[in-house]
Amino acid sequence: MLASVCAWYLGYLFADIVPEDSLSSAIENLQSIGEKPVLKAPPPKRQKCDHWSPCSPGSYAYRLLSGGGKEKFAKICFEDELLISEQKGNVGRGINIAIVNYKTGKVISTEFFDMWEGDFSGPMTTFIKNAPQGSLLLMVTHDDGSSRLNDGAKKAIAELGSKEIWNMKFRSSWAFIAAKGFNLPDDIQKEKINHSDNSKNRYNGWPAEIQIEGCIPVNLI
Repeated sequence: MLASVCAWYLGYLFADIVPEDSLSSAIENLQSIGEKPVLKAPPPKRQKCDHWSPCSPGSYAYRLLSGGGKEKFAKICFEDELLISEQKGNVGRGINIAIVNYKTGKVISTEFFDMWEGDFSGPMTTFIKNAPQGSLLLMVTHDDGSSRLNDGAKKAIAELGSKEIWNMKFRSSWAFIAAKGFNLPDDIQKEKINHSDNSKNRYNGWPAEIQIEGCIPVNLI
């Protein structure tokens, strides 16, 4: 009887001294003993230009995304820097071009040329031909890049290695990367095109956007 009274008094005294939140925490810790720990996988590391896998050391990462319809604007990323994008405010209807110094990996110039209104095939041809030797040219369409694209401009792009420029149609989605004064490896993505087809178009009147991406060794010249 005396032992029971003492045990009750000690329990009462312990509960009065120890804070309630500490007591609850202790009980929860006791209850969690024996439970299997939940292992969470670490989030995947983001790669340059949002590649799925990283480029090897000593190479440049690139990703070109054409526009999709009127609302999804084209993007050009090089070495994790957006050279052309809606955020930068330098993307527009037509053909968007970025020129990059291959040796430094830094952008030299960006421009877009409207191929729906006005006559910009001439200025675009001049822009392409004025790109210095030892540079990369990255090109993507937004909206329509063909309606006012003349043969002179097509020839200038074809001389850089494009095969699809002669196949451009109304609202075709197109992406292309080229080198001036040196050759890119044969095993990288250089060009892709997707034509408008009302039976297949993702957007009302426009095909799905397309992209090319890859890694370019830094020691080609």
